[in-house]
Amino acid sequence: MDTAVVSVTRFQAGDAYNVIPERAVIGGTVRAFDNETLALIERNMRRIAGGVAGGFGATAEVDFRIVALPLINDATEAAFIAEAATELVGADNVDRNSTLVMASEDFSYMLNRSPGAYIRIGNGDEPGGCQVHNPGYDFNDAILPLGASLFARLAERKLARR
Repeated sequence: MDTAVVSVTRFQAGDAYNVIPERAVIGGTVRAFDNETLALIERNMRRIAGGVAGGFGATAEVDFRIVALPLINDATEAAFIAEAATELVGADNVDRNSTLVMASEDFSYMLNRSPGAYIRIGNGDEPGGCQVHNPGYDFNDAILPLGASLFARLAERKLARR
């Protein structure tokens, strides 16, 4: 019952309308919230591709690449960041319970090695304040001082613990 997304983003097969192509390539992405679900998808993708191809007397090759691990925040570190953000902008401006996002983020490799948390500081409600990877996206430069202040506050709080 774990959440995952399998997206077919590319299909290439031949270039003539009246010839069955000798080869076809299907490409895409897979995203999941944990490594076990990702491994389950890979196993089943290999099994299904081989079974379908074999049923037609063909073969299938699956090139399953892990581009980014599932990004898993450490609960203690996420709370630490939320507390620091609350000091700066107030509790009403800190979303401690946002919904999980099926994004692909290489920061996941850092979190796989050391406890931490990936946060979003927001982009505002102005035009262009939509999510990234959107043609209307426009980074809100005015948010940079707030982001820098948050990182400074985190460093101050971490150093005070030592």
